[in-house]
Amino acid sequence: MTTKKPATSQHAPSVPVSPDDRERLLHGTHHDPHSVLGAHPVPGGVALRVLRPYALSVAVVTGELPVALHDDGDGFFSGLLPLAGVPEYRLRVAYEGTALDTDDPYRFLPALGELDLHLIGEGRHEQLWRALGAQVTTHQGVPGTRFAVWAPDARGVRIAGGFNFWDGTGFPMRSLGSSGVWELFVPGIGEGEAYKFEITRPDGSHTLRADPLARRTEAPPATASIVTASHHEWADGRWMAHRADTPVHEAPFSVYEVHLPSWRPGLTYRQLADRLPAYVTEMGFTHVELMPVAEHPFGGSWGYQVTGFYAPTARLGTPDDFRYLVDRLHQAGIGVLMDWVPAHFPRDDWALAEFDGRPLYEHHDPLRAAHPDWGTLEFDFGRREVRNFLVANAVYWCEEFHIDGLRVDAVASMLYLDYSREQGQWTPNEHGGRENLDAVAFLQEMNATVYRRCPGVVTIAEESTAWDGVTRPTHHKGPSGFGGLGFGLKWNMGWMHDSLEYMAHEPVHRKYHHHEMTFSMVYAYSENYVLPISHDEVVHGKRALVSKMPGDWWQQRADHRAYLGFMWAHPGKQLLFMGQEFAQGAEWSETHGPDWWLLDPSYGAEADHRGVRDLVRDLNALYRATPALWQRDADPAGFQWITGDAADDNVFAFLRLDADGSPLLAISHLSPVVRHDYRLGVPEDVPAWHESLNTDAVRYGGGGVTNPDVVKPEPRAWHGRPASIRLTLPPLATLWLKPA
Repeated sequence: MTTKKPATSQHAPSVPVSPDDRERLLHGTHHDPHSVLGAHPVPGGVALRVLRPYALSVAVVTGELPVALHDDGDGFFSGLLPLAGVPEYRLRVAYEGTALDTDDPYRFLPALGELDLHLIGEGRHEQLWRALGAQVTTHQGVPGTRFAVWAPDARGVRIAGGFNFWDGTGFPMRSLGSSGVWELFVPGIGEGEAYKFEITRPDGSHTLRADPLARRTEAPPATASIVTASHHEWADGRWMAHRADTPVHEAPFSVYEVHLPSWRPGLTYRQLADRLPAYVTEMGFTHVELMPVAEHPFGGSWGYQVTGFYAPTARLGTPDDFRYLVDRLHQAGIGVLMDWVPAHFPRDDWALAEFDGRPLYEHHDPLRAAHPDWGTLEFDFGRREVRNFLVANAVYWCEEFHIDGLRVDAVASMLYLDYSREQGQWTPNEHGGRENLDAVAFLQEMNATVYRRCPGVVTIAEESTAWDGVTRPTHHKGPSGFGGLGFGLKWNMGWMHDSLEYMAHEPVHRKYHHHEMTFSMVYAYSENYVLPISHDEVVHGKRALVSKMPGDWWQQRADHRAYLGFMWAHPGKQLLFMGQEFAQGAEWSETHGPDWWLLDPSYGAEADHRGVRDLVRDLNALYRATPALWQRDADPAGFQWITGDAADDNVFAFLRLDADGSPLLAISHLSPVVRHDYRLGVPEDVPAWHESLNTDAVRYGGGGVTNPDVVKPEPRAWHGRPASIRLTLPPLATLWLKPA
């Protein structure tokens, strides 16, 4: 749009819109405004009709002089041009104190193709964000923005934004047939424009809604969508080319879980890009997992109540700023996982809830729609367009932001119709069961699509039940009759609960709970597992990891270190939430993040916290350098118990074996006493062992009870093995021994 001074013009006779069209346009219920507005051949010439509320005058410019249109009232202007055909033309719209030269949105053909509409109708548009939402484009040689939105129950849709003073009257969209999609190309509108869709509901009332496919939003608490386009030039080609070289379950996978807004409060995406990769590299983690980055109105939800599924939160910067952060992490050799929340969405009246006046994204049955735990709404996974919205969203983050993995939140709440519901509050499926067949089909489609389109990406299920086949391929049926869900990894919630329960017991009582540490090996190979010590375990009265441990401060730290050593040696991938790597004693709060001051050298107990952080760094370094700890995580042949029943001693000892059979011996001793000459059976083909890790080392804050010399086996049978070694076991500690 350009601003011009009004010029002397000719005048065209009026050809007003019909009373019916006038009424429908003014009330936002017209499904085909292009058939009325714009230029149309009629007997005697070309009729031009314009709807511009608040305009003082409108003229059409086809040559040197503008032709003034007749003011028909209520913002309507019209004129009959004595022309044989529809010309190229622009509008000159005069307002109080200014006049705008602009192209007429109603002279353009639809900017959305038939293939797009076909795929949307089938629910198979895998790049839906390229079809719906706001797309900066050049259409019929004119730059502008194409707006498109799915609202099948709407009687009409208009665009309101800063460019029209938030009055959508003059910008009605056209319905593109049975697809339920409404479209309008607005010339002259570009990046940075704020907008919403003004929807006329079936009952005639109006609602102003953010764009479900918005790729950028205003920073909360503001709620408008923003037109955007990416200009980021990726520099992670090497990472992307090689990330699929090794299957994830056969590679090192040690994850640092981060809440970006509070990791270093106040930092933007670009500022985080200068600090987070350096810290994660120093600590040796292979991946970061970002708690949800999609836009959400309430910071206290930590991102788990999403309103902008396609927009990184504007709290920390623009979408390209977020791309820059991911790029920098990749350049540092760090994979980027993100939490993804397809289970539910909040009820905000400017977002998805009853989007076009009726249940659309949520299930039409109120009992199925209402999430019983979080006051939110569950997606209708049985509706193909809703499934498409979510499947394409998963692909979007991987393709547009180079995300390496999606950790899918609250999978159990999706899988079961009776999840947190009492008898009478749910209806069985068509087979009489409690499984949500629609959700199963959605998860299978999402996983299959992501793995097909995005080589090297992993999907991870936060699934807290014993659902059969979470990480089984979708085409392999299990005993339940269902195909696998198709995830790459699953959080091992059972291991997490059991092991933390054990550690919370006073050592004198632990022998009665020995099974809580060994039971995980009964099912360790039923799925491909991640061992998660996540944000959920260090909030809401659950206490930080070190504070869960019994005893005095020394014992708490010793238990904390021993537990981490046990966790890093146990089959499965590792995940640790920020702050736990340096034994933060306080629960996490999203308002201030980790207690970094604990690592300030001027703090008296700084060495205690630095010691734990040094241990985590060494755990990661040794882990990455020891294929036995990750190469056969999904293979039972990669694990052997030495002793799993030494309950009276509070000792657990096992071997991890790499693909060549090279072993690592892990021993956790969780009593507060020193055990001298403790005998353990070992393989006879290893001539000597050396201690590669001891969590009681002085540099970690321990007592320094170690085995400094090479340990040679004796030909004395023990633990069912022909040879054995004698070790000094420090109190509350984990040892790793490798062949010398």
